[in-house]
Amino acid sequence: MISFLGLGRMGALMARRLVTAGHEVTVWNRTPREVEGAVSAATAAEAVAKADLVITMLADPVAVREVLSAAAPGLRPGTLVVEMSTVGPETVAGLRDLLPPGVGLVDAPVLGSLGPAADGTLTVLAGGHAGDLARCREVLAVFGRVRETGGPGSGAALKLAVMSALVPAQVLLAENLAYAAANGVDAGTLLDVLGQTPLAPLVERVRPAVENGPSRTAYSLGLAAKDLTLAAHATQTLAAAAGDRLRGAVSAGLGDQDLTAVFAHVAAGRTAGRVRKVNPASVPATNGYYSHAARAGDLLFVSGQAALDEEGRVVGEGDMTRQSEYVMEMLARILADQGCSFDDVTHIRTFVTDMSRLREYGAVRGRHFTGEPPASTTVEVSRLFVPGLLIEVEVVAAIPAAR
Repeated sequence: MISFLGLGRMGALMARRLVTAGHEVTVWNRTPREVEGAVSAATAAEAVAKADLVITMLADPVAVREVLSAAAPGLRPGTLVVEMSTVGPETVAGLRDLLPPGVGLVDAPVLGSLGPAADGTLTVLAGGHAGDLARCREVLAVFGRVRETGGPGSGAALKLAVMSALVPAQVLLAENLAYAAANGVDAGTLLDVLGQTPLAPLVERVRPAVENGPSRTAYSLGLAAKDLTLAAHATQTLAAAAGDRLRGAVSAGLGDQDLTAVFAHVAAGRTAGRVRKVNPASVPATNGYYSHAARAGDLLFVSGQAALDEEGRVVGEGDMTRQSEYVMEMLARILADQGCSFDDVTHIRTFVTDMSRLREYGAVRGRHFTGEPPASTTVEVSRLFVPGLLIEVEVVAAIPAAR
């Protein structure tokens, strides 16, 4: 039996491919969804309890760690986990510690978007030990062409290397078109000339978006920004610059649009200024009166995070530990959106309604801030802005130079 965790745009199509191929499939998604022909589980642990193969297809490293942590109690020795999200080799290495002994791990991110996912023509970049790759080779072939890349983490690394070439190339074209327009050159003329160069395949792929606006979202601009953030490395200077451009577009509200929205964004001159507002799609939206964070140069100022879900309801009312865990999760997602982690936090300010419960919060905080602690301020207040909230935490982080 195969367990499939993550039913986003890509995941739902891939799970359906497995069902169509005749596999017995159990699915689970954090927001309940169904796939015709598959069994839906109530929890991640329940979904994997009888599985020989577990596939994850999720948005980012935080989501992957969260879901596999939730699934871990249900994993049996001998089960093989195939991580197909784009999360990078460092995250893949860290997942090994989340999995119980005797559970195998393969990293197998894919190249291709919604059409290839539906048709089974993706390119699967699979890294892992030879025995583990042999166990999942036939299943992975349901999704498309399987390219075995080497040992653990190699598939994840290759995926980021490929995206670090393809995504900046589109950003470069967007900037070149803006330059041409500023100097009186017609966009169609530039595209025609570039169409006679080795860039021709890419030019023809993006031409409809340049001429008619962004297409239906196949590869979102927000995910592209996330991928370039994960690929940050001292040698990736062009990719880093493209990532900055995309993060500016995300902050302008274009994160859910297709990557090709970058053409209109650059053409309109909506470039990132010295101060940029940050509102990642990975956390519940604000009420419109503030942004989740603001980036000024290499500093990130994160607004106070509280335990409120997408509907504005209190999570874990009366439970300091649960609220603290939720707050830390939200902070982690906002930091990750800008290429940061808790290690990059320079100052943390905490507001609690009952100082006698500080020990409960401290235990949670200690699991997330594991290195040298940042500067810190803790304040007791009579109440927070929604009844039932026990804690609110804000941080300041120094963004690593490579980001």
